Amino acid sequence: MESLVPPPPGSGKTLMDRVEDSLLPLINLVFLLLMFFIVAGQLSDTPLPELPGVADDAKDQKPAADLVLNADGRWQVGGQEVSEETLVSQLPKPDETTPLKIAAANELVMADLESVLRRLEEAGYKDVVLLTEPAS
Repeated sequence: MESLVPPPPGSGKTLMDRVEDSLLPLINLVFLLLMFFIVAGQLSDTPLPELPGVADDAKDQKPAADLVLNADGRWQVGGQEVSEETLVSQLPKPDETTPLKIAAANELVMADLESVLRRLEEAGYKDVVLLTEPAS
């Protein structure tokens, strides 16, 4: 059976040879770009300096949260412990412009967080920001 694709006039190369020849410049270009970015990345290996006083203040400062959820199950609003029954009455009223900020300990169990979020949703809080502690 004869080939359906006629060879180009004056060329003795097969279709695979022509495809390989056309891919070679593309491979060279990708290699050159790779080399460029490797060299450019090596030029700026000095880390950015830390801002004075920011790192020390961030460790000691607690986030400004409306509700604090501790890992042992205690809830605090404004530094005072609250129970499940008085939680909604102690929090600021739901507002469309200001989200409720919740600070959660990193050891907090997801089931506890989910129950608090469901309770807040039932109370009318639609926008909530969750503040978490970084892992040590």
